[in-house]
Amino acid sequence: MKDGPEDVDAAFAQIVADLEREGVGRDLPEIAKDRVPEDPPADVPARPASTWRAHDTEIDWSNDNNDEHYEPPEPPPLPRLRPLTIVAIVLLTGGVVLLTLASILSWDARITTPTALVALAAGIGLLLLRARKSPPALDDDNGAQV
Repeated sequence: MKDGPEDVDAAFAQIVADLEREGVGRDLPEIAKDRVPEDPPADVPARPASTWRAHDTEIDWSNDNNDEHYEPPEPPPLPRLRPLTIVAIVLLTGGVVLLTLASILSWDARITTPTALVALAAGIGLLLLRARKSPPALDDDNGAQV
């Protein structure tokens, strides 16, 4: 059992005939209807001077103006951290350091592990609770909002 027709050329000719019967290709130039050119660049008519893809004027790609380039403005300074944000960062850092030091220095894990996990949880909780719940004020228009 084969996947395709025995005579591929006959099947293709049948498909083309069906499409032509439906009107596909009626608006093609005469050169494309009659035959396929053996040397396509020689037989294809020249493109009109102004199409939706072409420009009416030539572009000089060798024009390198090094003094004409975009310079972005200086970014605004980072906002000052609030005291609770600083506390949350210290708790996160302290929890990671305590877990690391406890395993390196062989401290008692019954005390250091719960203390470090509480510090990490408190730091994450503070950061999540301090997250902004609404978009910034409308007077601070900095572009598109998603």
